Amino acid sequence: MNANAPTILIVDDEPPIRRLLRTSVGSQGFQVIEAGDGRSALADVERARPDLVILDLGLPDMDGLEVIRALRDGGNAVPILVLSSRADEKGKVEALDLGADDYVTKPFGTAELFARIRAALRHRLQQQGEQPVFRSGDLEVDLVRRIVRLRGDEVKLTPKEYDILRMLVAHAGKVLTHRMLMNEIWGGETDVQYLRIYVRQLRQKIEANPEQPRHILTETGIGYRLRMD
Repeated sequence: MNANAPTILIVDDEPPIRRLLRTSVGSQGFQVIEAGDGRSALADVERARPDLVILDLGLPDMDGLEVIRALRDGGNAVPILVLSSRADEKGKVEALDLGADDYVTKPFGTAELFARIRAALRHRLQQQGEQPVFRSGDLEVDLVRRIVRLRGDEVKLTPKEYDILRMLVAHAGKVLTHRMLMNEIWGGETDVQYLRIYVRQLRQKIEANPEQPRHILTETGIGYRLRMD
């Protein structure tokens, strides 16, 4: 095992699930530690400083949402990937609004899980690096000069379109809920339909096929995610 490999904390009260995740995640070269309840998870985050937390919401001592709240209220920015059997949109939105980076529903495919793990880790590296220029495929966003290019050609955006894209770039790979985006762009004083209209206009300008977007992905009923290549 590479001692410099990212460490992933798996938090789940079911030993078979932990065993499955330990084996599959470990096979990808990650170091793995485990916790069976929320309080142990909080202690492990403080002690081991993991690079990512995979968190079940149905824990025996405290709800997984409380774990997210405790970490974020304490200023801990470790990426959190929620892995839960709760499939309702309300639960997903609440977890994301509290500060989770992503949400995968049980039962899950390992290929999808690995992709979400890689995206969350890339997002963290991007934040730490404070990259002034974001690139993904044929899209380039210069955050210093506020210039957007598609396949090398400059794209003219309205101020609101740019603000939405800037926030998505700042959190590339992470799901941003409608509420997060509306609070940031409009101070919460708007209807979600306005957000959808601006995202549609933005896609018309930066997507090769706006009906099958490659950059700005929709999380149905929840929000949007900017893809990271």
